[in-house]
This record gives sequence, C-alpha cells and structure tokens, in this order.
Amino acid sequence: MEMTPEIIDTLMRDCTLCPRHCHADRTGGGCGFCGQSSRIMGARAALYFGEEPCISGSCGSGAVFFSGCSLQCIYCQNRQIALGHKGRVLSPERLAEIFLELQQKGAANINLVTAGHFLPQTAYSLMLAKRQGLTLPVVYNTGGYEEVSSLRLLEGLVDIYLPDLKYRSSALSAACSGAPDYFEKAAAAIGEMFRQAGPPIFDPKTGLMKRGVIVRHLVLPGQAKDSKQILRYLHTTYGNDIYVSILSQYTPLPNADLPPELNRRVTPEEYGKILSFAEKIGIEYGFCQEGESAGENFIPPFDYEGL
Repeated sequence: MEMTPEIIDTLMRDCTLCPRHCHADRTGGGCGFCGQSSRIMGARAALYFGEEPCISGSCGSGAVFFSGCSLQCIYCQNRQIALGHKGRVLSPERLAEIFLELQQKGAANINLVTAGHFLPQTAYSLMLAKRQGLTLPVVYNTGGYEEVSSLRLLEGLVDIYLPDLKYRSSALSAACSGAPDYFEKAAAAIGEMFRQAGPPIFDPKTGLMKRGVIVRHLVLPGQAKDSKQILRYLHTTYGNDIYVSILSQYTPLPNADLPPELNRRVTPEEYGKILSFAEKIGIEYGFCQEGESAGENFIPPFDYEGL
C-alpha cells in the first residue's frame, strides 16, 4: 500500500496501530495510549554511536528519536520522551528532510527509534525522502510490541529490523509493561520482520548491516529463567538467520517506581550465565556488552538537535 495523507487520516481517526487497540481519534485531537495525537513528535535527530557495531559503524547511525510509546515500561531509560511530554512537532515533509540531512552528515543508516505509533506518517516521509534521493538503509528500532498488519505498511521501505524481545512470561510483561500479551504479539511481529528483511546481509568493506534482523534482549535482574526461554525460542525458530543482541545495560533510574526485585542492576555473574547459556544452545551470531555498560550514559540528550 502506498501511503497517502488520506490513508494516514483514516488510520489516525480510529487508531489500532499497536496491540493496545485503543481506538483513539488521534486526528480529532485525542491521544492514544502512546500519549500522542496524529502530529509527529520528535526529540532528537543526530548521529548516534550507541547501537550495535554493524549499525553504528565508525560514522554513527542517523537516529531519529520519536516521542511517546505504546509500551510504557516501568524501567524505561528514555522515560522523559516515552511518556510523550517532551518533543517538537514535525510535519511529514520536515521528517523527510531530516532523513536527507542525516544522509548528508554521513550517517550509516536512518534509524527510526520507537516510531510505531507514527508508523503511517513515517512510511509517508520515507517514501518522500526516497523519491528525493535517500539511499541509506533504514532501520526500524522498536520495543517489539507491534501489530503485523501495521508492519506490512513498511514493506519495501525498511531494510533492517531492530526489535526487542523483552519477556516470555505474561506475568512479567504485565507487571513491567502492562502487556500480558507481549510475547504473543512480539513473536508474531518478529516473524513478519524476518519475512520482509530475510537473513542478514553485510557490506563486505565496512561490515555495516545492509539488510536483516537483530533481536535485542535486555537481561533483567533475577529473571534468568525468562531470558533463557527467550534465547531458546529465538534460536529454535530462526537458528543463525538472525542476530541476537544480549544487553546488560539495565539501569534502575531514581525517578522510576520499581518493585524491590527490579531496583538493582544485573550482576556480572547473572549476565555471564546468560551468555554461557546462549553459547551452550548454539547461538553463534550476535552481540554482548562488555565491561561497565549499565548507567545513564546510554541515554542521549533529548535537546531537539537536528529537528
């Protein structure tokens, strides 16, 4: 489907883009569960070096951070924009210009960070930018809680999918993200992403990913069983046709209302056991974090740069 302003308007009037299916009239001034109306809101567009090496490279990923989120995880590091209270309004035409400006700055790719609740508008902006000369790979960077029908709007526009697979346990996903159906929805979404992007393809000269899927899993304190089930599912389902990025950067922020069991960092021992498990079950392709990775240094300044 080629996106048009008319289709965007229709989709926004009764929003079911994400699994929340809140049916908000976002065109008529209402906001969805994501905290956003139909107007695109962004917080930053700049070169970013905090992604996996094959995404950031030496030149940086052209990351566009969108305001709002359909998950609202209680431990979210980007909480100041995820809640939807911080951001600047962007027209689809301006967003297309931003993509082209990042290309001119030498970005390795265009990295759409939490854009699912603006998916039709973003698809339209990508279409405009490609017509005006955008040639970089496009990365769709998401928490994984997506509707397959919505993702199909991105077919032919996105080259690399970078989803999370956060939880296997419905009790854990309900407690942390208010989404007991998280695994069911995210697993189906990753299946659609893999259908579109296929096995990984890399640039032989730069090592940058040109196409494919990298699934991220953030290890949570005390949740080793859940992490192991996630990794086993991914390897059983996709083998080495996807990359798996196992993250240790969980950071309990002081303003987050966390239960005691989540109000600490993951220990090196906990993380090491998860990495050993991944190796044991045969995961060959992926990424891990070394050294002191937890902390607020992964949070970029949401200062509207590049908007």
